[in-house]
Amino acid sequence: MKNLLVIQSGGPTAVINSSLAGVIKGGFERSDKTGKVFGGLFGIEGVEQEKIVSLEKFKEDGLLDLLKQTPSSYLGSCRKKLPDPQEDKAFFENIFGILKKYDIGYFFCIGGNDSMDTVNKMSRYAKEVGSDVVVVGVPKTIDNDLNLTDHTPGFGSAAKFILNSMRQLKKDTEVYQVPSVVILEAMGRNAGWLAASAALANDSTMNACDVVCLPEVAFDVDAFLGKVDNVAKKQGSVMVCVSEGIRDKDGKYIMENEGILKRKNDKFGHAALGGVGQTLRDMVARNLGLKARSIELSTLQRCWSSGASLCDVTEAYGAGRMAVEYACQGLGGVVPGFKRLSDEPYKMEIVPYDVTEIANVEKKIPSSMISSDGFGVTEEFIKYAKPLACGEPELKYRDGQIQFAPKVW
Repeated sequence: MKNLLVIQSGGPTAVINSSLAGVIKGGFERSDKTGKVFGGLFGIEGVEQEKIVSLEKFKEDGLLDLLKQTPSSYLGSCRKKLPDPQEDKAFFENIFGILKKYDIGYFFCIGGNDSMDTVNKMSRYAKEVGSDVVVVGVPKTIDNDLNLTDHTPGFGSAAKFILNSMRQLKKDTEVYQVPSVVILEAMGRNAGWLAASAALANDSTMNACDVVCLPEVAFDVDAFLGKVDNVAKKQGSVMVCVSEGIRDKDGKYIMENEGILKRKNDKFGHAALGGVGQTLRDMVARNLGLKARSIELSTLQRCWSSGASLCDVTEAYGAGRMAVEYACQGLGGVVPGFKRLSDEPYKMEIVPYDVTEIANVEKKIPSSMISSDGFGVTEEFIKYAKPLACGEPELKYRDGQIQFAPKVW
């Protein structure tokens, strides 16, 4: 019998703690294989510093339910690119020495694309040195860009927040007779899943998304302005959702051309984005003379747990529990992913995917889901994304405030 250690890494989501609750619950349920359940604070950096805490208190009634509705990363996070095991063995010797000290036999990392690189390298090292530590990844990212898995926990809730933001902004825009353009900026560096989800705002009662701009389509200023102008002439107000990572035909971020993108890259080489909504707003006002405003959701789209998708919460929790099951079966170097069985009715199953085929691979929106003019999505995308944003979890409130899990250490 070995102990269990779980960490969270990368950017948080509204349901990342549902996955954490699933791992904790799975550890308690498999007491035939697992001993104590530990959490590492602030990702792999916290493990390096031996910031390891007991999570046994979550056996108390109601605490796991509170954890499931708590946004952001309960254990804290970090963005650290691990060295290659062949080039820096000392780093891994230190980490695995700490795991041995705490008698850890099961190691879980909840995270996105870069975090799966951590899982891959940890798993590789364990195999190379013959360690009995089983390393398993748990998927998480609002970007929905993990390879192989049909979708990723975190996306459904962020998509729900964006689509409802669009619908409510549309109602606000209709107050005045003056033609106007509302541009909502969504996260998405290289994949436009979130911006595309704004199209879910449309139904038989209203059209709350007229234009989407995706990183998968080279941004053409003239084509964009022409599209906005045509919609404005037909209906007055225009609702636009743009992904932060749109680029021109030469692969340059739109903000680069406008002289806005000047910030340094992060540890993984990613440029710090933001401001594209304002850039497009200025383009519209300057060239079309229309009243325009931009709205940047920023971190709200990844932490709005009071508007989470029940589908997302349920699946995130299930992925965490299944990760423990895989570990107890000795399946290291895998990630519990989702395999879709049908769209209508929506059915899926959780299956193990090889982390080597997920780490450092980005899944973008296929061309079949993008409209022919590049400024919208097809019915295929709507059928794919709609069930992921559905359902309302029963949340615990007090005096109008959503309640969060208290610190247990």
